Amino acid sequence: MKETILIAEDDADIRDLRLYLESEGFSVIEACDGEEAMRKANSAAPDLAILDVMMPRMNGLELTKALRRVSAIPILILSARSTDNDKILGLNLGADDYIAKPFNPVEIVARVKAQLRRAARSSSDVITVRELSLDTAAFQLTKSGVPIPLTPMEYKI
Repeated sequence: MKETILIAEDDADIRDLRLYLESEGFSVIEACDGEEAMRKANSAAPDLAILDVMMPRMNGLELTKALRRVSAIPILILSARSTDNDKILGLNLGADDYIAKPFNPVEIVARVKAQLRRAARSSSDVITVRELSLDTAAFQLTKSGVPIPLTPMEYKI
């Protein structure tokens, strides 16, 4: 299944990043302002969002906060603002990466792939069946939150 990327950017030239992502097999949804992006995110459930900070109707930082209330998808922020304070604010609001403009589109595609790999690993580390949870990264079994010690052989089974 194709992974879906949401690009929220008011500059049509920058939305052409879509061409690079589609050539790598991604499905792309575009929005030219923050409110449209939020509507599309709610209806399409993208796997990753690329957001511009300075957009009309809802800026990228507000959109990041809104997305974080409903989703844990990776968020990459693109911005002409590149001061440390801007980057720190974006990351503290929930972004997973902050990229200053101008940027290399091939680098963005590489960062998208890296974030999606990381998201896939973290979402598949815990297997839950009723009250039992098995954390495959930590090799830990819990029942209703209480750790259950396992021998290596028991874990394999």
